[in-house]
Amino acid sequence: MHIDIITLLPNFWNNIIKTLPIIKKFLILKKNNIDIINLRNYGIKKGKKLCVDDYQYGGGHGMVIRLEPIYKCIKKLKKNNKYNNIIYLTPDSPIYNQNIAKELSKSNKILFISGYFKGIDQRIRDYIITNEFSLGNYIISNGDISTLIVIDSIIRLLPGILGNIKSTYSDSFNKYYYDYPLYTRPYIYKNMKVPSILLSGNHSRILKWRKKQIKKKIETIKDTK
Repeated sequence: MHIDIITLLPNFWNNIIKTLPIIKKFLILKKNNIDIINLRNYGIKKGKKLCVDDYQYGGGHGMVIRLEPIYKCIKKLKKNNKYNNIIYLTPDSPIYNQNIAKELSKSNKILFISGYFKGIDQRIRDYIITNEFSLGNYIISNGDISTLIVIDSIIRLLPGILGNIKSTYSDSFNKYYYDYPLYTRPYIYKNMKVPSILLSGNHSRILKWRKKQIKKKIETIKDTK
């Protein structure tokens, strides 16, 4: 898989690539690659600076990423790449989920546009981007954080990334909606015990117990929304 990321924070990604184990593992495997593209290099020259943002038409608070830098950047990238998806993460879009991650993991080439400032020119969204997703009903400081989350969710599904690919089958949002409670050794620690059913060896009873715990979790989460 080849991933391109258009960003205003290239150093953020350079550090992530060096330190995050799952991305390091992804890059070790043949035919996998991540390229970081600094949008500032495609900015509009104003004096000694290359500008990528401007004020909103119609007034309003917050700067907006201009159309031209992203358009020029993507036009250059498309000369050598045929993207399956061009993705933009933004709160006002459908919620991203595990099924989407599975579909994206089948892609050969993906381009991410990391948002910044108030947002990006709507024409980019209307004419260039192929997929928009939201990570939830909240705001974070920049799109690179959400882009990283989506990339992590995709590449961990690829063969050879995790030590045991079967572990992804039992993750939350796969077979069941949420994961069941997890326990490991020791059996007792400071009077805190593992549920005895998990040591019974009766797998049908354990499965029934786990489903019951998942159901409880779903009901609890529903009550808090």
